[in-house]
Amino acid sequence: MLDSIPSFARLVAELSKLPGIGKKTAARLVFHLLRRPVGEVEALADALREVKAQIGFCSRCFGLTEEDPCALCGDPGRDGRLLCVVEQPQDLIAIERSRSFRGRYHVLHGALSPLDGIGPEDLRFAELLERLDGIEEVVVATNFSVEGEATALYLAEQIKARGIRVTRLAYGIPLGSDLEFVDEATVHRAVAGRREL
Repeated sequence: MLDSIPSFARLVAELSKLPGIGKKTAARLVFHLLRRPVGEVEALADALREVKAQIGFCSRCFGLTEEDPCALCGDPGRDGRLLCVVEQPQDLIAIERSRSFRGRYHVLHGALSPLDGIGPEDLRFAELLERLDGIEEVVVATNFSVEGEATALYLAEQIKARGIRVTRLAYGIPLGSDLEFVDEATVHRAVAGRREL
């Protein structure tokens, strides 16, 4: 029935292209939008157009920005000797939210994945290596997945060869977790990576 309404079907099809949105969720979103005032729907459409037109990547760190260089790269209060390497812009945002790092960033825009045909030339590795002058420590903050670990090892090899200290984010049991509900690999890494109090 709803497939016979072309505009409805088109919006469902477009929304279902978003990550984590299937056809049923897309249809619920369309029904929700149909119940909202026209002004709210137009504001959403304008915001979508604006974000696509205004946001790009910083030419230094490759994070998201509306200005180039981004505010983080232009901040003189940041420690230029520290560089944190992340896979995606959202990883940079997560670390910034924690307020635990005051250095600079570099976004790779992915991780090594030979099975998917993603090698060093497909990521921002060359730009990273060009930025290492004056850097004393590189914090590798790639994800703790097979691809993230492979990327971390590759980066460590490349960067250590230049005499620069390479560190990796600690990993282990999330705050507030019960040990009995944590998977074995995480418990193993937490025990192996333990530090003195």
